[in-house]
Amino acid sequence: MIHLLNTLTVTYDNGEFAMFRTENAPQPKYLKDYKKPDFKVSSVYLTFDIREGVTTVKTKTVFERVNRDAKNLVLDGQNLILKSVSMNGEALSANRYTADADTLTISDVPEKFTLDTVTEIHPEKNTALEGLYSSGGNYCTQCEPEGFRKITYYLDRSDVMTKFTTRIEADKKACPVLLSNGNCLEKGELDVGRHFAVWEDPFVKPCYLFALVAGDLGHVHDTFTTMSGKKVDLYIYVNKGNEDKCTHAMESLKKAMKWDEEKYGREYDLNIFNIVAVNDFNFGAMENKSLNIFNAKLILAKPETATDADYLAIEGVVAHEYFHNWTGNRITCRDWFQLSLKEGLTVFRDQSFSADMNSEAVFRIDDVDGLRSVQFAEDGGPMAHPIQPNNYIEINNFYTATVYEKGAEVIHMIHTLLGPQNYRKGTDLYFKRHDGQAVTCDDFVQCMQDASGIDLSQFKLWYSQAGTPEVTAKSAYDATRKTFTLTLSQNTPDTPGQTNKKPMHMPILFGLLDKKGLDLLPEKTRTLQLKEKQQSFVFEKIAEKPVPSILRNFSAPVKLTSDLTDGDLLFLMAHDSDGFNRWDAGQTYLQRLILSKPKQLPEALFTAFHQLIQDSKADKALIAKALTLPSENYLAQLQDVVDVDGLHASRKFILASIGKKYRAAMEELYQENADTGLYSVSPEAVGKRRLKNTALRYLQAADEILADQIALNQYKTAKNMTDKVAALAILTDAKTNASDFAFEDFYKTWKNDPLVLDKWFSLQAIADRQDAPELVTKLLQHPDFTYKNPNRLRSLIGSFAAGNQKWFHRADGAGYKLLSETVIKLNSINPSTAARILTPLRQWRKYDASRKHLMEHELKRILSEKDISNDVYEIVSKSLS
Repeated sequence: MIHLLNTLTVTYDNGEFAMFRTENAPQPKYLKDYKKPDFKVSSVYLTFDIREGVTTVKTKTVFERVNRDAKNLVLDGQNLILKSVSMNGEALSANRYTADADTLTISDVPEKFTLDTVTEIHPEKNTALEGLYSSGGNYCTQCEPEGFRKITYYLDRSDVMTKFTTRIEADKKACPVLLSNGNCLEKGELDVGRHFAVWEDPFVKPCYLFALVAGDLGHVHDTFTTMSGKKVDLYIYVNKGNEDKCTHAMESLKKAMKWDEEKYGREYDLNIFNIVAVNDFNFGAMENKSLNIFNAKLILAKPETATDADYLAIEGVVAHEYFHNWTGNRITCRDWFQLSLKEGLTVFRDQSFSADMNSEAVFRIDDVDGLRSVQFAEDGGPMAHPIQPNNYIEINNFYTATVYEKGAEVIHMIHTLLGPQNYRKGTDLYFKRHDGQAVTCDDFVQCMQDASGIDLSQFKLWYSQAGTPEVTAKSAYDATRKTFTLTLSQNTPDTPGQTNKKPMHMPILFGLLDKKGLDLLPEKTRTLQLKEKQQSFVFEKIAEKPVPSILRNFSAPVKLTSDLTDGDLLFLMAHDSDGFNRWDAGQTYLQRLILSKPKQLPEALFTAFHQLIQDSKADKALIAKALTLPSENYLAQLQDVVDVDGLHASRKFILASIGKKYRAAMEELYQENADTGLYSVSPEAVGKRRLKNTALRYLQAADEILADQIALNQYKTAKNMTDKVAALAILTDAKTNASDFAFEDFYKTWKNDPLVLDKWFSLQAIADRQDAPELVTKLLQHPDFTYKNPNRLRSLIGSFAAGNQKWFHRADGAGYKLLSETVIKLNSINPSTAARILTPLRQWRKYDASRKHLMEHELKRILSEKDISNDVYEIVSKSLS
């Protein structure tokens, strides 16, 4: 809960005080206050008259009262110019309605009526990118979560569902393409070079799923035949000239459609599916019914312009948005506190899809790596919240790793506890029971329980308790009785607003290895159900002292502490049959080592790395992951007080030591995995490039001059963007002629491709250079930098603040000042993006006294701004509370 005072006082270094009133400070909304809507919408007909500089929106809505005590209709609306209001065909007198900055209230309404409103909006001036806005001359919408109220007056809430019909009128030359949800019913010509299109969505939906696109776009077309034999037309619309970059996205869409039929029995329900890629977008993509709008970064790809990571992200996000057709659209959220109902479930679905399409173990590692680096930090900070938050000020701030990634882990645990067959029965029941409804997380869990017969009442605590549970494992072997005992205890730390947490119900996948590294248990992996604060599990007929493999496949999103020795960890690293635990054992060993800040490395480490390098039969991407040291961002979470300089130095020392010890082997790895032939995004090809570029990073640590030579040659000869970017990443850390040449050449070659140029900005932002803050400041003045494009902003400021742990936290506070100044400037342009790039300052209490003081100062500086947005206010005020 946020405690808001009428007056706040901020103290600055010079002893002066900045006083500012917060009498009108935004108030939190609470889950407990949810009430059903007073009115339902029977139908809505929208007409958009798009003209340069102004768009007129006519809305005809049929309302029906469902709460007999409600006499007034209160509609949401922001940044709208109201031109007229009429009811049942008659204009309303001024005393029948009132309009303020956020609402339109119609007084004394009948039980059923038709309301017509006419509003004007200005998409070309909409830099917040919410509602209807212009991107590169094209018009598009973003309505989730509360953007529809910036288009017209409406009941902008997710539990008001109806059928939408949309008419779009625009200049035919400027906007030859006119798209909305559903099926196109009619197209035609109008006077003076204008035309129109009418679209109807046959399925009920909330207004956050409404979409419109109008512009001059090129497209690619394909078809997909569903399991019942229905032919679906697939279109991807892009800026003209980018049509050749859509092949991978289209193939990913068709793979996702087939996978969803096979795994979940979900068939696409319309005859057309459209995707539109736009350059200006606050998020990754949006699942609007039958008209998905994407950030161009997650559609456009060809080997010369996109990296392996881009290709894999496109595959996953295209699938994610398509999967939302059932888990989010056909069944949606009752209210925004239920956001994880659709996002956690759909992330789990897209993760499962990506694992099936690629290397399962590597994708699981990548997912967990991201969870630990971002979500665990979120759980341990001032914005910690359950996957079903109980309050918020600005809902945009709760599109978080907790709701998405931790939400997916909760579904992953349900899948583990129920097993694949019962899980499928549960989802089948969910689709059958709730199709066409706006429901809650409890409704989903109830379906899982009803279909499986498994009690999930305690498990539901995962939805309401914040924080990352800490699990401690202790083992004991009794040679006389031939028994092995594993004792697990759990504790979830206090988080803001929550103390004394109850024990969680979690699955712990577990195995035992003999001295040869073979699995001892008949089933290899057993599911242990941890429900109590402490439980012991006894395994009988264990002939020799085993090495336990705990939390296989990361079966629960917890922090695990065990009594495994360094020798045990290295043994698991070499022999564990579970790919995830094999990697995790090595990471745990390396974490211990880096945090101990050794002056000399143990021979056991070199032996383990030698085995990895020599393991030619293993998945190359998995070997590359195993050879990669834990990130400084994650290591920082493991310290009570972050030692920025010590962590950086210790990690570099270990990297250099391994690189020097195995310099010849790393050179050999580099050569063995060089690309030959045509580019492929197959798991084998991606693995080879990962391993080759990991070896190059070790060579850089061992011999920077040699690595720069290799990197420059790789940059010049590379036929794909993956290898070009990897080479630039090596060169960017040093001020050399080779580095200058490569970056100048890259800019000249790609300055007209916004997505590739984002990489140019990002690589410089994460450079391991003492002058990184000054370099980023200089790039802010670059003619190709703009505050209005979220991708460009994230590539520079986001990459620096979140990805350059050492130099963002430079002792003089230059990085903090740079970030706060950016947030202040961005606050009036795009509040949502301003709030998101603030994330690194939220952890200010974890740093040493000097850095803590500098970060706190910048947070207070932001909070003292006169016109601070709700988005930024919530993040900063909670961080300081």
